Amino acid sequence: MGATWVYAEVTPEGTLPSALELLTKARTLGGDVAAVALGPGATNAAGELGAHGATTVYASDDQVFADRPGRPAAHTLHQLIGQHTPSLILFPGSYEGRDVAGCLQALTGSTLMANVTDVAGPSRAQTEIFGGTKIVEVDLAGPEPRLVLVRPKSFPAEPSGGTAEVVMVDAVTPTGPTATIVERHAEAATGPKLEEANVVIAGGRGLGGPEPFAMLDDLAAAIGGAAVGASRAAVDAGWVPYAYQVGQTGKTVKPEVYIAAGISGALQHVVGMKGAKRIVAINKDADAPILKIADLGVVGDLFQIVPALTEEVRRRASS
Repeated sequence: MGATWVYAEVTPEGTLPSALELLTKARTLGGDVAAVALGPGATNAAGELGAHGATTVYASDDQVFADRPGRPAAHTLHQLIGQHTPSLILFPGSYEGRDVAGCLQALTGSTLMANVTDVAGPSRAQTEIFGGTKIVEVDLAGPEPRLVLVRPKSFPAEPSGGTAEVVMVDAVTPTGPTATIVERHAEAATGPKLEEANVVIAGGRGLGGPEPFAMLDDLAAAIGGAAVGASRAAVDAGWVPYAYQVGQTGKTVKPEVYIAAGISGALQHVVGMKGAKRIVAINKDADAPILKIADLGVVGDLFQIVPALTEEVRRRASS
């Protein structure tokens, strides 16, 4: 078996959690483990990548990777593959990961598998279908390296205490038309990131509009360290931004506590939050599917229950 590589997403602010999750898994597969970090912040991330299992970090801080997404990273990876012949490359199931993996597959002709939840080696992986109710074992054939896009939060990030050798690489800029980022807009946010919060409070169609999400914000503020999310129905209705969405086509979260307010519990939503350690559901419909998976189900009017819960949290915090 050749080496397992991890495509590590980095920013000038640091390493994204997905890279550390994938490196933790890669350590268990046997063989050498390397990370490929491309873009501003790559060399600064090498220490953390090494601490999570990478013995080698192929790095470039070239701005081209941030300004021209997808193709430069794929072409640079393609050149590295020709030099070092890894057996398996793990990519995060993010926008960037999917973009780079898709471009790379066109260059290599390798097998590309998406939505992976577990990896047993360069020729075997798992995924979930039917809203996560069935697990499918998949044999990966075709030329190496096999390319695997892994669903977020599939593995915990655990440091190994190692160090990595940094190998600087030159950016390969392809010819021909390519997309260029001309402007960036960072949405203002307060509190923890949705996918990193210990407590997530999510609202659904039962809230009836955008204004009641302020009620969830109040509860999150009272708890502290909590983030507010939403079902796809609430996002599609325009009540909150897409960044709030939890589910198969949104974010995957695994908090200590997940509070679902006015969410029915469609399979597409459950896929994104079923890993929560404790699930609390508030719904006026006693037959709502979310109540079947909840550790605590409250049947009633959320417009009375949520404010009462907020006041009780505040009372206990001040006592």
